[in-house]
Amino acid sequence: MDGQHNAGAGPEAAGLPARRLAWGIVADLLGKNRGTALEDAMEPVVHRAALPPQDAGLARAIASTTFRHLGVIFNALDQSLAKGLPEDQPGLVALLATGAAQILYLNVQDHAAVDLAVRLAKAEPGMQHLGGLTNAVLRRIARERDAIRQEGDAEPLRLNTPGWLAQRWIKAYGEETARAIAAAHARGAGLDLTLRPGAALPDGLDGRRLPSGLSLRLDDARTPVPELPGFQDGAWWVQDAAAALPAHLLGVQAGERVADLCAAPGGKTAQLAASGATVLAVDRSAPRLRRLEANLARLGLSAEVKAMDALALPEDRPFDAVLLDAPCSATGTVRRHPDVAWAKRESDLPRLTALQARLLDKAARLTRPGGRLVYCTCSLEPAEGEVQAETFLKRQPDFVRRPITPEEVGDPALVTPSGDLRTLPSHWPDEGRGGLDGFFAVRLERRGA
Repeated sequence: MDGQHNAGAGPEAAGLPARRLAWGIVADLLGKNRGTALEDAMEPVVHRAALPPQDAGLARAIASTTFRHLGVIFNALDQSLAKGLPEDQPGLVALLATGAAQILYLNVQDHAAVDLAVRLAKAEPGMQHLGGLTNAVLRRIARERDAIRQEGDAEPLRLNTPGWLAQRWIKAYGEETARAIAAAHARGAGLDLTLRPGAALPDGLDGRRLPSGLSLRLDDARTPVPELPGFQDGAWWVQDAAAALPAHLLGVQAGERVADLCAAPGGKTAQLAASGATVLAVDRSAPRLRRLEANLARLGLSAEVKAMDALALPEDRPFDAVLLDAPCSATGTVRRHPDVAWAKRESDLPRLTALQARLLDKAARLTRPGGRLVYCTCSLEPAEGEVQAETFLKRQPDFVRRPITPEEVGDPALVTPSGDLRTLPSHWPDEGRGGLDGFFAVRLERRGA
């Protein structure tokens, strides 16, 4: 299940290497490497397999589609197997899931999905005897495709959302909104671009301006990003429309010293640098910072970049403004990263909220008197957002909230009664493909000047 085959085995059937690779990745992330991000697991395997671009794209599509609809797929497979899903056979479960994802949700001929899954089973040590079972189950999925999809579309919260997340979203937002969030996750996300301030909209870049005024949502997201008009000219960068709001709310002015903590992948760094500020971008991940630096170079922007733990930053020269996009459960990004819903556990939250509190206190010490601090997370969990903000204000009396106004974000629905930012995947449903990443942000000011 590693996406490769013996060089002397002769040519394989078209599409087989891509399906083997997707199968192996899904099995890995559902098993021993649960918690690893799909894109982080996928890239090195695709690179080692040296697949042609078309096959690499198919492998990515199969894996991401499997996770996007995993609950619906598991429910259908469970009903198709006499004894239910065999938890002691993760390889079989992943093979059936990736086969079902192709039949139910991808533009793949049924016979190709079934035949190649059977071939994979028969070629895998210890699974040769499961070819018949694989064939029977996937053929049943194909026969019942319409009913399976209709049920999944009607009940995305019940069928396609881990139970612990569904319960927490119902408690936080109400059942109707929780259902809308789950439906947005099943639809996926389009491609949003943050436009460089003052840059003209490149000719041929077709999309719609979003209510925030910061972002363009493309009408057609199928063109490779480097081939889009304006890419080489640095006129924009890829960034979800919700992710573009926190740096905007910091209100950075030219000449100010700004710290961007936990900065990768760098969209917010680009926003801050484009304002004319002197920016320090800090992140623990050196590989992700290399991508950040490459993006800044393309955009013709500059920032000081440090690969280090933000908690270790010197505090002798406080900043005019600090942006902290803290590590979190990332449950607000399921539209773009469907594996997140299945990789995270409720037991992760205490560790994450404790880290966020430590980083917030560090960010406070890095903010000069009279300076601003924006704390944000791409999480739907109030414990990582609203609750974190309130507890910070109680233990840091030097800081006060600077409420966000609807005019700053383009929609009063994105502003909480306390004056904080809260975006949901169900917001802006009529804008292009619809939806936003789930984000929370609070804007704070340190007393004194």
